[in-house]
Amino acid sequence: MLLNLARRRRLLFVGGKGGVGKTVVASTIALTRAEEGTQVLVVSTDPAHNLGHLWNREVGDAITPLGPAGLFGMEIDPEHTTAEHLAEVRTRLERLVPAHLHSEVAKHLRLAKNAPGAFEAAILERIAVTVTEQLDHFDLIVFDTAPSGHTTRLVHLPEAMSAWTQGMLDRHSRAQRFTDAIRSLDEEDPGYRVIAGDEGSRSARDTEIRRVLLARQERFTRLRDLLRDRERTAFIAVLLGERLPALETVELAEQLRESGLAVSALVVNRRSPADAGELLAQRRAQEAEHIGYVTDHLPDLPLVEV
Repeated sequence: MLLNLARRRRLLFVGGKGGVGKTVVASTIALTRAEEGTQVLVVSTDPAHNLGHLWNREVGDAITPLGPAGLFGMEIDPEHTTAEHLAEVRTRLERLVPAHLHSEVAKHLRLAKNAPGAFEAAILERIAVTVTEQLDHFDLIVFDTAPSGHTTRLVHLPEAMSAWTQGMLDRHSRAQRFTDAIRSLDEEDPGYRVIAGDEGSRSARDTEIRRVLLARQERFTRLRDLLRDRERTAFIAVLLGERLPALETVELAEQLRESGLAVSALVVNRRSPADAGELLAQRRAQEAEHIGYVTDHLPDLPLVEV
């Protein structure tokens, strides 16, 4: 069932509570598809990376062969990604503001590095770039995501970031109208140059600002549309037959649904065998109760036990 799902999709997101085996499930799906002759990329967005450990090789921030033909991996480094993201923002801002404000830009970005949401915004940007740049090169991209809380924040961000960018575009348009009004003033007025600035540099800055904002909006809009496209994207929730993973799985599914997304399948990992003695039989019965809680709340989802 999971393979049929993977064969019909371009993007797979494997999520769930920390420690339930998301990396193993994501890698197993990716390996099987690669063995069928497709090009597959596994991307870890979890700060506690396990992809390299699982494949017994160095997997870093760049795309790396994992061994089998057609299978590649990448671990998104959150600190590196955040620093790179802020450095790019600083470079752009310094092109768009006067030189005497550059120190203020640097100060603001130093504070922004540790601001709430900075990590998720940087990771989201990297996911969007990866999807945009790599979807034409790979048949399937599998995202081994961070624990549930991070995942739900990430899936809410494309809509929020797109709306934020639209707000910036609207403000830019209003500022442009204000500048046009200033231009109607007497150019000999001392306040004209202070407010309107040099016409050539101002026009170039306006064009660059709008170009950057539109490109950013397009990137997040495309990612949002891909995440909501059930023909191209699927979310797989991994859990254990335990109370907390069961509760988090139901909560994750509900939060995704609120964002216009949907879990496509459930994987119960590390299921105790039925014929390996009384102790494991008792444990299996306890697991069945927690699995029953999930299936009661998510009755329409296919479930695989491993």
